[in-house]
Amino acid sequence: MDFDAERIRGAIRKAMAAKQVMDEKVLEKVVASVLEQLSSRFGAEKIPHVEEIQDIVESALMEHGLKEVAKAYILYRHERTRIREEKMRILETGYVDEVDKAFSVNALRLMAARYLLRDRSGRLIERPKQMFQRTAALIVLADILYNPMFFDKSGQQKKWEEDDVKLEEYADNIGVGPSDNMHETKWNIHHLERLATLYKRLNERGMMRKPLREVLEYLKSNPSRFYENYRRYYDLMVGKRFLPNSPTLFNAGTVLGQLSACFVLDVEDDISSIMRTAEEAAVIFKTGGGVGINYSKLRPEGDVVSSTGGVASGPVSFMRIVDTVTDVVKQGGRRRGANIGILNINHPDIDKFISAKQRPGFLENFNISVMVTADFWKHYEEDRPYPLVNPRDGSVWRLVDTRKLLRQIAENAWKTADPGLLYHDNINELNPLREAYGDIYCVNPCGEQPLYPHESCNLGSINLHAFVKDGRLDWDALGKCVEDAVRFLDNVVDLTKHPTEAIEKMTLRTRRIGLGIMGLADMLYALRIPYSSEEGFEMMRRVMEYIAYKAVETSVELAEERGPFPDFPRSSWARGELPFRGLREGRELKMYWSRLVEHVKKGIRNSHLLTVAPTGSISMLADTSSGLEPQFALVYRKQVTAGVFYYSDPVFEKALEEYGLPKQEIVRRVAENGGSVQGIQEIPEDLRRVFVTALDIPWWDHLRAQHEIQKWVDASVSKTINMPSWVTVDDVLKAFIAAHRLGLKGVTVYRDGSKSAQVLVTPTQRNRRYELSVINNTPELLRGLGIEVEEKIAETPPPAIIHTTCPVCGSTSIVFQEGCEKCLECGWTSCVIA
Repeated sequence: MDFDAERIRGAIRKAMAAKQVMDEKVLEKVVASVLEQLSSRFGAEKIPHVEEIQDIVESALMEHGLKEVAKAYILYRHERTRIREEKMRILETGYVDEVDKAFSVNALRLMAARYLLRDRSGRLIERPKQMFQRTAALIVLADILYNPMFFDKSGQQKKWEEDDVKLEEYADNIGVGPSDNMHETKWNIHHLERLATLYKRLNERGMMRKPLREVLEYLKSNPSRFYENYRRYYDLMVGKRFLPNSPTLFNAGTVLGQLSACFVLDVEDDISSIMRTAEEAAVIFKTGGGVGINYSKLRPEGDVVSSTGGVASGPVSFMRIVDTVTDVVKQGGRRRGANIGILNINHPDIDKFISAKQRPGFLENFNISVMVTADFWKHYEEDRPYPLVNPRDGSVWRLVDTRKLLRQIAENAWKTADPGLLYHDNINELNPLREAYGDIYCVNPCGEQPLYPHESCNLGSINLHAFVKDGRLDWDALGKCVEDAVRFLDNVVDLTKHPTEAIEKMTLRTRRIGLGIMGLADMLYALRIPYSSEEGFEMMRRVMEYIAYKAVETSVELAEERGPFPDFPRSSWARGELPFRGLREGRELKMYWSRLVEHVKKGIRNSHLLTVAPTGSISMLADTSSGLEPQFALVYRKQVTAGVFYYSDPVFEKALEEYGLPKQEIVRRVAENGGSVQGIQEIPEDLRRVFVTALDIPWWDHLRAQHEIQKWVDASVSKTINMPSWVTVDDVLKAFIAAHRLGLKGVTVYRDGSKSAQVLVTPTQRNRRYELSVINNTPELLRGLGIEVEEKIAETPPPAIIHTTCPVCGSTSIVFQEGCEKCLECGWTSCVIA
């Protein structure tokens, strides 16, 4: 293999840190000696094998009197060999390539289990490199057809007659490569079918300058012409700077071809509509997506059914149909689908709905949420009886006490983590399509995408931690990544195979995309900024404002090149009204928004741009923290046949090495401490303040983090408001009210142990108080909204610890994060993952 001086330096540094003899001058002398020996022994022509490089490193360490470091290096060498062999076993191959090396064992295990293509006998037929190649090869197809040599935005071209182009003649024969006589990857028949579909759509609008055959012949002769575009998308993913939602990686360049994660369906109050919706849901589950449905149009239980003379069974009973369909149909053949069932708070069956999840095994494929409307809050503030209305005829079914109803919802959330709340007024207040389509009443399964009926959204997330260089955030590199990611996601809108005609029509009218983040916690760790400090909240605001600005700027550029989304003239974008609360507040703006607004008025490509989705699986692929969440545990242990292994956050590991702390001992102590560093005095205080976990942070600071991020997100944010097991129902109630007053669009509260997931015995749980004292302005902010919070020890007894076994790997390391149960070991999750 060719050798990399930095990798050699890094390996020696780790060995020196392990023995607490870190000395940069000595390190450089050893590295220089290694490089000199490599040069003299192998010269410029021969390439040393990895074993030969390691032998020379060992020899150089011994020559410099670093006997103990040499021993540590030997252990490191054995560990690297073990990892290399494990990767080969997972990938069913005899070697590891440069992409395999870039991803961890856990990431490769997840890819092999869920993402990589297999033949009918179950054997892998691609490696991670090929997965990213087939994905990038699909995404670049939109760049090709929108290139000015083929595309005319004016729509003044003649419509080319469909000729007898046989895509099979080109499939696996044309592709992209660094030169015109070399292909790096080739387009298969599924790639070319998506190209032909987009071509047909643009040709019908008079936007194609050449017939399809000429396009294909040009690509046949010029494989290098769009290679740079292809590599840009490929490098985004392989470099772990950005990853699209899982269905894109599952299905790009395959027969399914469906690339989006989020869908919302509609259901009317008749049996044919209910069954049609269940059928549409099944099609979506099959292709890897998840479904949100608002069931509020269905008449309540006990209401008359005129056609039969009987009585209605109510929305909850009909949800069981979709629940059963979900059980039967796996997402893309890989896992069960995910749903969210929503009921408006004024529906007569609201009491049955909010307690539905208390029955073990009932609606287990559903998240459930209550859509709370502005009129409810008015009645709540005035303490007036609230009318529940029959959707069939608008008649008042009965009056309820708003205070009791909201507390009943809080009690159920305290017990079972369901339902969550959705805030109708906050969702629609800045909705840019409100005048065109009215109010939104539904969201996707994890709540980060409020959507109209038959609308879909494709998602992707930027790994913020990837942009920390030498203790600073590389803003320019982050901005370039945003530009590339927006173009990537806009291309997905054109290239996905939509599951139904209605979804295709609606999605192409709004061209909604959802660019989000992951790795926020790891970014803050690397910058040494405490998550819940004012500095941490300021960094969240600053990063999201920057991403929002660059995303809008790029979407405006795309509109100039390709045209705005069709409903742009009917949107608030056309008036220069941008859907960000941060702009409305107008305080401490970092970007030049007034200048950008003038460009927005001329056109923008996408009706919505930003979201923060659950990233449980793709964040594991990227080896980073999930979404905007703090890490749930810095270390967790895995019991295997050979013994106990500890998995720890890589940024935390690096900090231990930098401080010269005994890594193995500290990691073991942290694992025994529920994954938290709080209370471990051997760890310096400054590290304990930075490396916080979900249960170290008071629930109100979780709300604050969601609030700060939401300011610069035009869709919504998926975030779990983690609470320790000892909080009271009053805490949940306060969180619900505070979330609405803070302007959040939805909230999911999870009291540790309220689902069948293991309670992590952290210091916060054990001592029944928040162990970490961080001075910030959150209590004052909430006090201004009429909410008092206090750190107190609760009187409620701690719940029994329940271990749930992961259905995939059998692990009991199950946590609840971003509204989803998640296995820390194999990445299994109960939700659709972005």
